[in-house]
Amino acid sequence: MTVPQRLAALRAQMTAHHIDIYYIPTDDYHCSEYVGDFFKCRRWISGFTGSAGVVVVTQKEAGLWTDGRYFLQAADQLSGSTIHLYRMGEPGVPTVTEYLAMTLRDGQCLGFDGRTVTAAWVDELTRALGGKDVRLCTDVDLVGEIWTDRPAISCRPVWLLEETYAGKTRADKLCSLRYQLKSEHIDWLVLSTLDDIAWLLNIRGDDVAYNPVVLSYLMVSQNSIRLFIQPDALSVPVRDALAHDGVRCFPYEDITAHLSALTGCTVQLDRRSTSTALASALSESVTLVDAVSPTQLSKAVKNPTEIRNIREAHRADGAALVRFLHWLKQNIGRIPITEISAAECLEQFRKEQRHYLQPSFDPIAAYGSHSAVVHYSATPESNAELRPEGFLLLDTGGQYLEGTTDVTRTVALGPITDTMRRHYTAVLRGNLNLAAAVFRSGCTGVNLDVLARAPLWELGLDFNHGTGHGVGYLLSCHEGPNSFRWKISPNPSDNAVFQEGMVTSDEPGVYLTGQYGIRLENLLVCRKSRRTEFAQFLCFEPLTLVPFDRDAIDPSQMTAHELSLLNEYHARVFRELSPRLDENDRLWLEEQTRPISVF
Repeated sequence: MTVPQRLAALRAQMTAHHIDIYYIPTDDYHCSEYVGDFFKCRRWISGFTGSAGVVVVTQKEAGLWTDGRYFLQAADQLSGSTIHLYRMGEPGVPTVTEYLAMTLRDGQCLGFDGRTVTAAWVDELTRALGGKDVRLCTDVDLVGEIWTDRPAISCRPVWLLEETYAGKTRADKLCSLRYQLKSEHIDWLVLSTLDDIAWLLNIRGDDVAYNPVVLSYLMVSQNSIRLFIQPDALSVPVRDALAHDGVRCFPYEDITAHLSALTGCTVQLDRRSTSTALASALSESVTLVDAVSPTQLSKAVKNPTEIRNIREAHRADGAALVRFLHWLKQNIGRIPITEISAAECLEQFRKEQRHYLQPSFDPIAAYGSHSAVVHYSATPESNAELRPEGFLLLDTGGQYLEGTTDVTRTVALGPITDTMRRHYTAVLRGNLNLAAAVFRSGCTGVNLDVLARAPLWELGLDFNHGTGHGVGYLLSCHEGPNSFRWKISPNPSDNAVFQEGMVTSDEPGVYLTGQYGIRLENLLVCRKSRRTEFAQFLCFEPLTLVPFDRDAIDPSQMTAHELSLLNEYHARVFRELSPRLDENDRLWLEEQTRPISVF
């Protein structure tokens, strides 16, 4: 079926169920950023393949809301679909809840699958409706009713992450969590976020592409640990290891019944990451504590073993990137190379690294004007052939037993203009200045974001995405609560204070529609600096070990301090990677990292 045909079929189901407006989010049952094929209802109904966005369908119109990363992609993919693009955050564009509040009339019904919608969103919608007589139908999966060839829900094998990599045993993590719950007088903690569950239990899986997590729910009390999971995902050794630490396993779909059975106790869950279907299952006798799980911060602050392993993962990843970049520079214009074949070649170099498992997200290899699309994904139809000119933007990452990597480099494949070089250098300056920050304890990413944007602001430029996000350990490439952004988030948990051990990306960029885009990304680990009479100070250490493209740098735009930062970084890249390279690649890296004169 075409998208208009799918919308027509959905509207027929809406009529049959007496639903006036139907809401389709991106989420699975766990508020995941990326979802398995079974859950891609929004993608199926609209044809838009980006990782973020929602669709709202009425009998007369349909709209898709997405953020600035996907404006160009969405506009292209929605062409001819009859779905209107709402560019989130742009002047005059209503939010989804504002649109629904304006559109819904007394006596009408809004429908959605309550398993895929957070309780907090329903709270927000209820406030926005302001007392209107609107009925919510929360138990209908209308897309599922018309999606005849829908993939089955994933049920991949669960495997155990050894303490050698996790740094802490499952028993130790559970003991610490229970201590926190007891101190807060919490009887039960309910977790539905997959990365929190995987981290806490030291388990990994393959139920979501690029994210080694397991479809599951978890309930923790002082006397009971209940894991709700598909039985076929558990081997006998895994089940026995979990049981040894007191983890009892129940069928995945039994979570609602167990929540409904709780009475007269205090239950903590996060309404921002828990579905309204689960939250509504709790009886009125339960005292609900709506708060972020303590596992989120514990997971974000990597322990010494994890940090040591992450450094090793980046050395392996850096060696793969250097080999690829050398190959690319040697072969551009000599053999046919496309966006897709370039990404496949880089993936092959990663596969040769010890303990490499899989990509950490869908690779972005964007040439020329495609690089101006922040989250471009090449398809057989869009797959551009690379030429020995202009920019290629490569945003890729890997999952290793030693951790998760995420790195972006923009490469000059041949001649570039002075303007392109000026823009590249401004982005580079922002990256270096943020990485070199020294700041007092208590700062958040909002305090530091200007360091990355200032060189672009000086040129009247900016970028329409966050400057950095937290990164998990062999988990989600995008992990809260730490981040760099210039706006304060309305969600307090997104404005986290930096702590030693947090890993955060540093990725300023600039994007000129129809021309080119530039992004340069390193991962940083937060470390203690010195303590003075005024405060404890913190700093960052770059984890990523990949040279910047000296062919795109204009040293005359950089201060002596910035050039020193660049030279110091390149010296470290060569020092740590050269033992891992053959003579040919080592000589190329030596040339790429030689000092640039300080003017």
